[in-house]
Amino acid sequence: MADRIILQVTRYRPEDEAQPTFREYEVPCPKEWVVLDGLNYVKDHLDGTLSHRWSCRMGICGSCGMTVNGEPKLTCATFLSDYAPGPVRVEPLANFPIIRDLVVEIGDFMQKLAHVKPWIIRQEEKPLSEGEYQQTPEELDAYKQYSMCINCMLCYAACPVYGLDPKFLGPAAIALAQRYNLDSRDQGEKERMELLSQHEGIWGCTFVGDCTKACPKNVDPAGAIQRYKLKAALAWLKDIFVPRGAK
Repeated sequence: MADRIILQVTRYRPEDEAQPTFREYEVPCPKEWVVLDGLNYVKDHLDGTLSHRWSCRMGICGSCGMTVNGEPKLTCATFLSDYAPGPVRVEPLANFPIIRDLVVEIGDFMQKLAHVKPWIIRQEEKPLSEGEYQQTPEELDAYKQYSMCINCMLCYAACPVYGLDPKFLGPAAIALAQRYNLDSRDQGEKERMELLSQHEGIWGCTFVGDCTKACPKNVDPAGAIQRYKLKAALAWLKDIFVPRGAK
């Protein structure tokens, strides 16, 4: 195993450069080091001007997502030794505007996330004296998979539809909407269905499936979208063939 490896890192300073460029750095490559360790080594010992995001280093916060050798990855969970003898190319996440170096603008994602109302909606609340809203293990299992999303945006970087159509809500937002639709405590499914059953919502997805492949938490956003499409189609058919007011 090589004890050193070359990182080819995107550098972009908008105040000085018209386009991103690459710069090479040689960093240590112990077997326990991940790509984020290599970037932090560059920042601490070789070039303090490098800009990149990270926080927890434990695959929980989702902030260290980048493109590693052409694939969207959490750099805190991607080992340098897997790419030996190198080089390893580290770029910003695709499909997002670059602010500086490896840092991308995430405002569009945050707006889309809020648009689908990823929180429990209650049309009516029971009295506090009746206690909390309890769930069975089966009710928890219905949505648990989709609740594992950490908003890392790797699925957006992998999604060709989002890359071509920035109006598309995207896989993570739709998967999180499904997480709350399947929650037995929630009463906002109809409200979200009106938002998501538009072309920019579920029907914009062409089911490439790259979002699910990229997801580090096995959320399966592609599956969530197809499941949502089926429900929307059944609701549309019901509106056609079942008279309003009929049971």
